[in-house]
Amino acid sequence: MKKVLIIQQVAHEGPGRIGEVIESSGIVPEFVMAFEGQRIPKTLDGDTALIVLGGPMGVGDDDRYPFLKDEISLIESALKIGAPVLGICLGSQLLAAAAGARVYSGAVKEIGWYPLYINSEGKADRILEGLPSEIEVFQWHGDTFDVPGGAVNLASSELFPNQLIRVGEHAYGLQFHLEVTAEMISEWLSVNAQELEGVKGVIDPGEIRAKTSTVMTELERMGQSVFLKFCDFEKQL
Repeated sequence: MKKVLIIQQVAHEGPGRIGEVIESSGIVPEFVMAFEGQRIPKTLDGDTALIVLGGPMGVGDDDRYPFLKDEISLIESALKIGAPVLGICLGSQLLAAAAGARVYSGAVKEIGWYPLYINSEGKADRILEGLPSEIEVFQWHGDTFDVPGGAVNLASSELFPNQLIRVGEHAYGLQFHLEVTAEMISEWLSVNAQELEGVKGVIDPGEIRAKTSTVMTELERMGQSVFLKFCDFEKQL
């Protein structure tokens, strides 16, 4: 039976719809709750994929969150053996760092619903097959990354040019959130109320809630498409 190791950084940022797709694909998920002090393995088994979820910390916060260094080491190991890797938000930044790229603070925060523009490289990529050139996605980040050497950027937004990278054949970093549900967004708005207070007048939680009710069905469809294709990589191991 194929397996996937899922690293969760904080209690309120779970796998969301990724978990549903994994279970329906017959792949066995194994969770590492980094925030609970569970050990990050040094390597992956040969039939295991890796998913690294998001969190409010940054790649450079390893003094407070030492498990981040262990995650980078694990991603490096996964890249060496060509294992499927999916990094989301913080996970995409950790993937970029593991591949040798710079991760740094952006000029602004990108929180809420934003257009994402898939470029020609992205349109030709298997994981994005069938998606339109412009899609609406959910964002929650302030940090960003450079494209690692040898990697390919597949999509951008108006605020951040590097939104979706492919490293090697089967490793992808998504700065945005295709996995979220409406319930997750509602919880994040509550849990991160202090952060939102700092961007008051620029980012409106009420507008985010209203937009969520109109675009969530389409996000679910796109997320299922992308995650199913990622699971196909795992089945081919």
